[in-house]
Amino acid sequence: MQMSSEDQLRLNVLLAQPLQAVRIDESRMRVHALSERGEASVKLNPTCKDEKYIRLVQQFLSTHYLGSPGGYPVYLRRWTRMGQARDGSLEKLLLTGEPEAVAAVVHASGLTNELARRAWWTDTNSENARRMLEKKCVVQGDMGRKLACFLVEFLPFEEEQKAIIDSVRLVLQPGLVSDEMRNEIWNRGKRKNSYYVGFLQQTPDDLPIEIAPHSNWENTVDCLKPEIERGNRLAEQLCRTLGSSGQAFLHVSTLVLQKPNDQEVVVALLNAIGGYFSFVKVNPEYMRNTQSLSQHVENHYMENPDVEKIMAIDPALMPQIKAILSLSMVSEALVDPIFGMTDAIGSVMRKKIEPVTGPVTEYIRTLQS
Repeated sequence: MQMSSEDQLRLNVLLAQPLQAVRIDESRMRVHALSERGEASVKLNPTCKDEKYIRLVQQFLSTHYLGSPGGYPVYLRRWTRMGQARDGSLEKLLLTGEPEAVAAVVHASGLTNELARRAWWTDTNSENARRMLEKKCVVQGDMGRKLACFLVEFLPFEEEQKAIIDSVRLVLQPGLVSDEMRNEIWNRGKRKNSYYVGFLQQTPDDLPIEIAPHSNWENTVDCLKPEIERGNRLAEQLCRTLGSSGQAFLHVSTLVLQKPNDQEVVVALLNAIGGYFSFVKVNPEYMRNTQSLSQHVENHYMENPDVEKIMAIDPALMPQIKAILSLSMVSEALVDPIFGMTDAIGSVMRKKIEPVTGPVTEYIRTLQS
């Protein structure tokens, strides 16, 4: 089966121009093309079922640009999303009219701001926007703000909590949204705390909330100043945590710990907490339960030379030091044994993860005023 001679002629005329991207509107049976001079389109005249005819058009485009009628190999979907598409073929992939080829481009490490513009024209959706905002060149280019604005507007329609967290995290990158918009996104967290997790991941030391520093913060900074100047990471982390920004991080973490929406939120939150304290992490292993974590800290914390130096200055800081070392080893590995046995969400899930959230909350309380 072949395309109609009329369509072949029109497409050949269209493809004779230097095109930048091609998309196929399956509902209206049209081929749209983007070039330096603007947009053009060709109305298709199917000679068979629309689905089969679209495939014939894609094969026609693939043969012209890739030299193969097979088109982009959709069975490489997982490989595509690992960013393994060859940088040299990215421009051609955007001319095949296949959404999976566009996905290959937005995931590719060689994505540029210009290619992002073309890919966005070809297939506009929130997943593509998130993947492109993971690239520095896009964030710093004129596409960065455009993609961020789209994600902010689309946030109320996102159904998956992970998508919400990722969108918030990505749009909070410097220069993408205004302070007013940032505060608006923050206020949405009062109704859906997954928004807060995006802030904890992206701006842990700059949350839009005022929390007073720990009552012992100034004294701790004064007595540990010599150690901080010597590069004592634990002393630096302790003062950071007891300060206003650190107390804000702990406060918001506790809010989310009290009522996470689903498993994705729990995983992202635990990783955010562990990431905040990872500066002092000395044990590369991932703990599978809080008992092992607590026991490891109890058995080995004095082996850390930074701990020994702080203890010599102020032994009363021992509880806070243990809490920081414990939180540095917090990660999603703590809930893997639980989530591996259940897909529960809501109150049922929160009940099942209490053996994890309970101790983590206690560590946090030790560091709060």
